[in-house]
Amino acid sequence: MEAELEEEDGSFTNISLADDRPTGDRGTAVLLTKQDNEDFTMNCYIDDMENQVEMEEKTRLINQVLELQHTLEDLSARVDAVKEENLKLKSENQVLGQYIENLMSASSVFQTTDNKSKRK
Repeated sequence: MEAELEEEDGSFTNISLADDRPTGDRGTAVLLTKQDNEDFTMNCYIDDMENQVEMEEKTRLINQVLELQHTLEDLSARVDAVKEENLKLKSENQVLGQYIENLMSASSVFQTTDNKSKRK
């Protein structure tokens, strides 16, 4: 198969094929024009811009995810610190509660008055 190309203003306007194969076994010819070439170039440019926008969006999302991960780590550390402080305060409250009970049982002011109920 031989292809013959006619060129006009730097772009191909016609393709003719000379083929010695039987008629039912011919290949497909593509007609390229200057407009096709410009469209292809424009499509490539648009694809490049879309790819750049997608990459920028992916980068922005990745940075946002990383920032959220660091925030989550900070919050988890804070929760652990608060839990530890809470346990410490509970323990101190138990000690203080026991101390207050001991003081109350040792004081006569807080003693039950069984004698008054017996007099009646």
